[in-house]
Formats: sequence, structure tokens, C-alpha cells
Amino acid sequence: MKYTRIAGTGGFLPEKVLTNHDLEEMVDTSDEWIVDRTGIRKRHIAADDETTCDLAEQAARRAMSAAGKEAHDIDLVIVATTTPDQIFPSTACLLQQRLGIRGCAAFDVQAVCTGFVYALGIADNFIRTGSARCALIVGAETLSRIVDWTDRDTCVLFGDGAGAVIVEASSEPGIISSHLHADGKYAELLQVPAGVSSGLSQLADAGAFIEMRGNEVFKMAVTTLGRIVDETLGHNGMNKSDIDWLIPHQANIRIIKATARKLRMPMDHVVVTVDEHGNTSAASVPLALDEAVRSGRIKRGETLLLEAFGGGFTWGSVLLKY
Repeated sequence: MKYTRIAGTGGFLPEKVLTNHDLEEMVDTSDEWIVDRTGIRKRHIAADDETTCDLAEQAARRAMSAAGKEAHDIDLVIVATTTPDQIFPSTACLLQQRLGIRGCAAFDVQAVCTGFVYALGIADNFIRTGSARCALIVGAETLSRIVDWTDRDTCVLFGDGAGAVIVEASSEPGIISSHLHADGKYAELLQVPAGVSSGLSQLADAGAFIEMRGNEVFKMAVTTLGRIVDETLGHNGMNKSDIDWLIPHQANIRIIKATARKLRMPMDHVVVTVDEHGNTSAASVPLALDEAVRSGRIKRGETLLLEAFGGGFTWGSVLLKY
């Protein structure tokens, strides 16, 4: 049987760090309030001349090195991002050129915070059907570009970064299943109400920032992620105790703890980076995965549940053997 197996991981964070104490000087907030409500203590912010592709390139090179892969080994490139460098070409094509990868399919996936989970599910299908053998999957964001730094409810949440994995066809167990969903009727609860088709001029005004109805999003996230846990386990005939590690989207520590309780999983088996990174959208799951792999916590043969929830609404999970 053919599996899609993770061969290597990589991550990259911009040098600039913005702490909660820095934000106290910018808006009416406090370190205590931010930590209590979100679990976030700091986040990384891209430099003015640093783009999403710049971050993606660094994470991709680290993943390729960890997997022992060269450019000629890769036959699929997918970048999950909400903040592409350009309207077109895709960030995946820009990244492909930088890495010297030639001729294979390269495209972006836009599912906001669930983007990496979507991309991983797509790559799995490419590999299982024989359309690809070795894929580079990146989640990369410069969310700071679309944050209203005068809005204390949202500016404390988001940060920039990139995470990547190399996945390849293998006879050894890898991705067990993926479960991807969306429901556009909730679009207005979490959105950036501007875009190309509705007028380029909007991209330069105050409408081009993240807007979020926090309480409603929180309730939906907790409920929906609980359901995706049940769906994933039920589909595979597995028990909660069969999961070794939960790698959740890093949006809010309260949401993460609620999902852990659903799995009856102790927090020392939940990968948490939200305190150090903030919410990096599509980058958060691969960044957390890379951190746990490189620290030695996650080991080969263990069962991982990756899950995320984002604007759209989108949500999904990937269950895999590492």
C-alpha cells in the first residue's frame, strides 16, 4: 500500500519580536489581559522588505535539508497563504523559481488558518494517485500587513512566520486520513472585507484589515474542532487514547485546551507555540510540528492529529503516523 509520509520539517520566524509590553505602548491593553484571554506573550513581525515568499523560502530550505532532498527530487509545490507576495504569479511559483525546482505543478491554497491542513490533504491525494512522489508543502504568512494596529481586539493576536514539510510516497505508514470542510455562511464573522474584484482602491484603505467577531468565532471554533475530533476518530475506528500528540492551530490557548479536553489528552502531549508565535494562520500548524520534531518530543512511529479552524469558515484535520 502507498502512503504519504513526512520526510522532513522546517520553520522560520522573522527576527523582529513584538511583545505584549510593546503593544501596551500602542493600544489600550495589558500583558495580563492578553495572556489571560489568549495565552500569547509575543509574536514575530516581518521587516518592511521581507515578504511571505522570503519566509517560505527559509522554511522550505530547512525542510529540504531535514529530508535530504534536492530541488530535482520535488515534483509538487503547494503554498498555503492568505498574504501572497503578488496577485499573480502565485507565491508557490515564486518559491519554485527561488529553489530551482523546474516544471512541476505549483500553486497556492487559500483556506486561511486551515490552509496548511488543506494543502497537506491535497498533497496526500496527489501522492496516493501517483500524480506526485515528493511534495513541498509550505504554510507562510505576513499577517502583520493586514492587521489594524489601532484595533486592540485583533492586533494582539497575529504574527508572521512560515513552516514547511517534505512529504513523499512510502510503503511505511504516513497520512492515515484527512478531513476538510467549509461553510461560507459564516464569512462575515472573520474576514478582510476588501479584494481585487471589489476594487483595488480598497486594498489601500482601512477596509483591508482583519475584522473578527471574537466571541462568536471562539464559540464556533470550540464546537467545530470538537466535531472534527469525533469525525476523524470515528472514520478510522480509533479511540482517543490512540493519539500520541495533538498539533492544533495556534489561535488561542483556551481553544487549544478545549480541544485537548475533548481528546482527554494531557497538555504535555499538546504542542503549544501560541505563547511565542501568536496566530500565524496557515503557518501555525507546520511551525508547531517543526518545533516539536526538532526538540525531540515527537518521535517516529507516533500518531499525530493536526487540526485547524479559520476564516470562511474552514476547518479540517489530518491524522498521520510520523
